[in-house]
Parts: sequence; structure tokens; C-alpha cells
Amino acid sequence: MILYIHGFNSSSAADKAQDLKHWLAARGRAFEWICPDLPHHPAEAIALLSHLIETADTPPKLIGSSLGGFYASHLLTRYDLKAALINPAVHPGLLLRPIVGTVQKYWHSDTTYTFTQQHVDELIALDQLAPAKPLNQLLLLENGDKTLAWQDAASYYRDAHQLIFQGGNHGFTRFKAVLDLIDQF
Repeated sequence: MILYIHGFNSSSAADKAQDLKHWLAARGRAFEWICPDLPHHPAEAIALLSHLIETADTPPKLIGSSLGGFYASHLLTRYDLKAALINPAVHPGLLLRPIVGTVQKYWHSDTTYTFTQQHVDELIALDQLAPAKPLNQLLLLENGDKTLAWQDAASYYRDAHQLIFQGGNHGFTRFKAVLDLIDQF
């Protein structure tokens, strides 16, 4: 099982989630793809992901993008899993604090919600001073990311396996090209 964890305000309809789904299907492994549409509250998202991990027949491999990378880092520590972290958010409680009080819209639907201090508090509660189990983490960054500072992730995950690519963007343009590598990790 591969559990894809999407980013902030995203969904299972995200390009990378769908690319992974098609990649697995082309290999006769469509049954391995799991990508829930996560609730916007971090505590609820972690509860849903934890339930999927705890009820899985085999321990899943995690792939997390952006905020999903932050969630994956938390979950791999709790459940001793492996994860590929793609342009992950580092300390998102601090990063997202400036948007408290703003209305947010999901990328793939018309659903909106107000981002509150509770969201920030829940993210801070999940944060780690330093990542645990760095050898269970494969960090994949593109230094053309204009949404998050790739240097923050490179420094924070300095003891993890790392691949840093020139150019690209926050969506990670090389995702299809690294799927074999992620699968072998």
C-alpha cells in the first residue's frame, strides 16, 4: 500500500496523486493506491491517516507533498514507516500563522473554510524540533519552489536521504521521473 498525503487545500484530484494512481495501475498495482481527501483541521487529518495506517493489511509507504510531507514525517515517527517527502512544509504552524482569519478555498472544489488559530495550534502540536528516524525519510526538493524555502527543508532534514534538483517548482515537476526511486526506497 502506498498512502499519498496531499498538501494544504489540495485533494486526491491533485496531479501527483493522480500520477501515482496511474503509475501503480500501469504496473497492475492499482489496489495499492490510497489517497484520502483530508479534513482541513490537522488533528482530524492525522486521525484519519492514523486509522488508515492502523487498519492496513501491511505497513504502508508514505508519500507526502508540502503539508502532506509534514504529516508524513509525523506519521512515520509514530508508526516506524518509510516516507518520501516532496517539497515538505517545515514548521507549518509558524508558516501559516499569517493567514489566520482568512477564508481558504480548496484547489479542486468550491469548498471554503476560515483558517483559525485552532488550525495553527493543531499544527504546532504535531511539530517536532528535529525529525526522528531520518534514515526512514527520502527528501525530494526542487530549488525552484517559490512557495516554500527549499533550504529550510534541506537543513531540517539534513540527516535524511536527500535529492535536490535544480529548477522546478512547488508542484515538483519531476514526480513521474522519481516514482521508481520512491518505490524502491
